[in-house]
Amino acid sequence: MLKTLGVLHTPELLHTLASMGHGDELALVDCHFPAVSVAKRLVRMDGADLPAVLEACLQLFPLDTFVPAPAARMQQVHAPDEVPEVQGLCHEAMNRAEGKEVQVEAISRESFYERARAAYAVIATGEQRVYGCILIKKGVVVPAKEK
Repeated sequence: MLKTLGVLHTPELLHTLASMGHGDELALVDCHFPAVSVAKRLVRMDGADLPAVLEACLQLFPLDTFVPAPAARMQQVHAPDEVPEVQGLCHEAMNRAEGKEVQVEAISRESFYERARAAYAVIATGEQRVYGCILIKKGVVVPAKEK
């Protein structure tokens, strides 16, 4: 165990997040998503729900400020304009982590799959709520002395 890190900050997650560069995307997906067949790199977080894993990631890096929407959510096929509760919780977590309103792009299921295939990594969570799938884009981690 290390100081200041939570139980979700596993060695595999830490290595993945530290290896990512500015602009790389991370797909955080529910337990229904075909993560094994889609991922270039796969991190399994089967015991945790999506909002908790997202919060663990956002404790370690900021979202990209060079793009209008540094996050994307998978639209529901049957109700594309409706935001599922789990995605709303994730949006709230992003707003808290960034200290401002974060723009979240709504994308089709097919577009989500395409971007997940191209993502730096896929984190497979234990989220059981359907449409518990989001993408986030890593921002620049500015050293404290430059802020």
